[in-house]
Amino acid sequence: MKTGDISGNEVIIPEDADPDLINTDLAPLKDQHWGAYNVFAFWMSDVHSVGGYVTAGALFALGLTAWQVLLALLLGITIVYFLCNLVSLPSQRTATPFPVVCRAVFGIQGAKIPAIIRGVIAVAWYGIQTYLASHALVVLMVKLVPSWAPYADTGSYGFLGLSVLGYIAFAILWVLQALVFWRGMESIRKFIDFAGPAVYVVMFALAVYLVYKAGWSNISFSLADFKLSGWAAFSVFCAGIATVVSYFSGPMLNFGDISRYSRSQNAVKRGNFLGLPINFLVFSLLVVITASATVPVYGRLITDPIETIAQLDSTVAIALGALTLMIATIGINIVANFIAPAFDFSNVAPSKISWRTGGMIAAVGSIFLTPWNLYNSPEVIHYTLDTLASFIGPLFGVLISYFYIVNKKPVDVSALFNSSPEGTYHYRNGFNVNAVIATVIGALMSLLTILVPPLHPAATYTWFIGAGVAAGVLVALERLSPSLPQQKDSVSA
Repeated sequence: MKTGDISGNEVIIPEDADPDLINTDLAPLKDQHWGAYNVFAFWMSDVHSVGGYVTAGALFALGLTAWQVLLALLLGITIVYFLCNLVSLPSQRTATPFPVVCRAVFGIQGAKIPAIIRGVIAVAWYGIQTYLASHALVVLMVKLVPSWAPYADTGSYGFLGLSVLGYIAFAILWVLQALVFWRGMESIRKFIDFAGPAVYVVMFALAVYLVYKAGWSNISFSLADFKLSGWAAFSVFCAGIATVVSYFSGPMLNFGDISRYSRSQNAVKRGNFLGLPINFLVFSLLVVITASATVPVYGRLITDPIETIAQLDSTVAIALGALTLMIATIGINIVANFIAPAFDFSNVAPSKISWRTGGMIAAVGSIFLTPWNLYNSPEVIHYTLDTLASFIGPLFGVLISYFYIVNKKPVDVSALFNSSPEGTYHYRNGFNVNAVIATVIGALMSLLTILVPPLHPAATYTWFIGAGVAAGVLVALERLSPSLPQQKDSVSA
């Protein structure tokens, strides 16, 4: 049976599908029409955000030179590029989103575990990105109406770590994002096609303006207050690479939610190449040049683009810059932290939770996390990234090891929606115990680096630890006690 999903595309409902496992948003797409540019635009929206700029800028505080920061960013994003190509294939071939693909690995019921984990993490990130975008709005409001400045001071007018004006701005951005999301995937696609390129205009203009003000000869790329060398520099350099992977680990894990719309895997790869190593190279250069130019122009290093824009003399320039950064951050929030939980929470109870309802659950939940307290200093940024990555890494490791090592057979698409005991992915009571155990062990090993003081130096690598341990455990368990049944020929993944 064919019907339409939230993107307006036709979907295919398998004849033997269990109503408790499917709705029109989770069903396989009949028409996959996104091209390389749409994937490229997705990554532009993901990269060109306040969060991406702040995360890159935070590396300067660790004692690295500008060229070391740039190289760490590029190596990190190259790793993300190759991993995204791997994780995208199952969803592109089956035309189903991340939580549905997880049913082949974790079982029909077990797939709710990774969906809930990713959904909860998206709630945290949704709040963080909304806060970062709202900060730009606060700057704009104060610039336009200076008398409001006292209400932007958390110490004078604020509670729970945020000012009154901050709460108002957060609420405005929260509503605007919900409106874009509610219109569906095609509206989101059009929005991100515009949002990603728009921020480039502002970043180029800001970089050119600051370089002009400073004079190229006055710009130094030695930005840190202190310089590391030898093993200490190498250790921090590797940590910088890991930070980039951790930052993108969320959208990387559920990238299948995007690749399912692509017309071919080649289109996905081209879009990933343009949007990750190429696009990130340009973005990183702009970050490094802009941050470097703030030193001679303003007398101090500024790694927050909102603060940099706030220093401009022109109110019009500040308004355009702040609005563009808000648009860009709304773009990443929708594609990375609205779409993901929308599918993930819908997967928990498809007959009761629609795609839109799932997204709104994430939006409402983000308010109660006080996200402004999760991303307010370089130390807190790294702690937040490390903690979230400790849960994402194991899920990624299990998925990749399943599809590329444990079981290379085609995915039985119709079985992804079949809950009968004879179903291919029913396993034992709907759970692949091996995948669940591997995930738990990987997450625990990652968390130990955060919770046990002597292991803190390894905390930056939580994603790699979790992914590697979980992948190894799953492969070992499947060889000792295979849980995977023989599968029918269907769509190759």
